[in-house]
Amino acid sequence: MNELLITSAPLLLKGLGVTLLLSAASIIGGTLLGLLAAVLRSSRNTPAIVVARLYTELFRGSPVLITLMFIYFGVAYFGYDINIFAAGVIGLSVYQGAYIGEVFRAGIEAVPKGQWEVAQILGMNKRHTFLSVILPQTRRIVLPPLIGQYLSLIKDTSIISMIGMSELLRQGQSIVDRVGQPVAVYGLVAALYFIICFPISRWVQHQESNRSLLS
Repeated sequence: MNELLITSAPLLLKGLGVTLLLSAASIIGGTLLGLLAAVLRSSRNTPAIVVARLYTELFRGSPVLITLMFIYFGVAYFGYDINIFAAGVIGLSVYQGAYIGEVFRAGIEAVPKGQWEVAQILGMNKRHTFLSVILPQTRRIVLPPLIGQYLSLIKDTSIISMIGMSELLRQGQSIVDRVGQPVAVYGLVAALYFIICFPISRWVQHQESNRSLLS
């Protein structure tokens, strides 16, 4: 086991680095898309609401692997080149953005309507009201489910191995193909995912506990 750990560590750490980079980029992309979808869904513009709703329902109703395959192979089908990393980031961002959008929408709608009215009385326009009054309150409301969605995204990065990216799971598979011992190798892979996700989960629980005590 010690020998397996020593020989496998460089590849697993390399895969872990790719997973972390992929996760960070997808979290940023998914959050921006989700926030945009939530703002459109919460607006009074009917075409914008329809577009945002179609986007949300389409990707929430389809597997993430189909989204990734469509982007990676679909772009090539139309004569354009896209590398695996870019396809992974775009696929995960678009897919998770649909879920994140619903989290943000629920948070925006949870802010009392009176906040908008008070801001208008104070002479603030809608954009300033949203950025300075509504969004900060929304952030506090959506933090736990939002972090939960981020954790789901981190675990979904393992699916990128299906299109050939050498992230953490793919590197684990290559080690198994070379030396065998799947239980030990995949146990190490699972442990690395746990090391990433568990501290984030505990941090959210800590934040929730502090907020409960303050309230």
